[in-house]
Amino acid sequence: MSKAETDANKLGKQAELQPDTKLTIGGRNPHAHHGYVNTPVYHASTLLYRTAEDFVGRRGQYFYGRRGTPTSEALSKAIAEIEGPACAGVALLPSGLSAISTGLLAVLRAGDHVLVTDNCYGPTRKLCDSVLARYGVTTTYFDPQIGGGIASLFQPNTRAVFTEAPGSLSFEMQDIPAIAEAAHKRDALVLMDNTWATPLYFRALEKGVDLSIQSGTKYIGGHSDLMLGTISCSAAAWPRVRDTGFSLGLCVGPDDMNLGLRGLRTMGVRLARHHQSGLTVARWLEERPEVLRVLHPALPSHPGHAIWKRDFTGACGLFAMVLKPVPEKAVFAFLNALTLYGMGASWGGYESLAIPFDLKDYRSATKWAPGGPSIRLHIGLEDVRDLIADLERGFAALAATQ
Repeated sequence: MSKAETDANKLGKQAELQPDTKLTIGGRNPHAHHGYVNTPVYHASTLLYRTAEDFVGRRGQYFYGRRGTPTSEALSKAIAEIEGPACAGVALLPSGLSAISTGLLAVLRAGDHVLVTDNCYGPTRKLCDSVLARYGVTTTYFDPQIGGGIASLFQPNTRAVFTEAPGSLSFEMQDIPAIAEAAHKRDALVLMDNTWATPLYFRALEKGVDLSIQSGTKYIGGHSDLMLGTISCSAAAWPRVRDTGFSLGLCVGPDDMNLGLRGLRTMGVRLARHHQSGLTVARWLEERPEVLRVLHPALPSHPGHAIWKRDFTGACGLFAMVLKPVPEKAVFAFLNALTLYGMGASWGGYESLAIPFDLKDYRSATKWAPGGPSIRLHIGLEDVRDLIADLERGFAALAATQ
């Protein structure tokens, strides 16, 4: 056995390592690459075989660039490490939405019914109401706080339940173990958008989820410079997800995979900072007279705090606040006065963001009536004292419009 193989086996046996250690060493085998610490970036399409017999028999670890390279294998294995032993395989997709669509297409077929949480990512709803509907899949949206009561919504042809905890704009929590128990009793698979917590703070597969989906664009990348999606699968889901992704011809560019690997190594320390800074800002906002309430599951005031405390081990930097009623011009004045918070889609990078939102036209199973204008915040890696001072400037600008 070569030294590279011996080192790889040693790493594979260290199942009890802590998450930050797994992030650091997962998927790495330096001595398989001449001792270099990082896995090389393979820009690959054609792979050559030595003999006709090898080609016909597909003898070899790899087959074609789209079907995998040492770079993609390193990223998949590293993510599987932090998902835990319940992970049977990880699919890499070109974006978070691509991961969502691939996951749903893998578990559904014409004539099936799917249950989808009413607080799902907006493009997920659009996918269900357009593409899936055209192919004969029906969707029922459910109250994210329904818990085990979801059992009453199952139909004879219900094949899957799509969850997201917390919702990326409204931040309701879901009782994932209770939903998974109800689904599995009816032979339905459970999908979850786990981008907010990542497997570092919520081990979705261990809580009954079959397809744990992340937009790797967010915290895996961490620098707002790549598009990436991942699906971590249970044994029941992995063959279908793997084959669906291959059949659709989906793959990630080698440079984006490399950026994903780079970001993964520091995700633990970055998330810890996002967690602490986010909570500090959220607590400060709770005391502001302009704020009606703060939507952050890690706050005791949040309706889903008990579920978060029971099932999650941390929080990220994304949450929302509801302002007391003010005119739209006051909200815009607040946002326009901010200098450290950018206004833009996505989140999970090192920079702080602030955007207004209104969900009244997005909901169907529940009603969005927060009581005032809503603003989603992503707390980045800037010094939290500066971020709070910037919010103070925003509130001063809001007050000046009154």
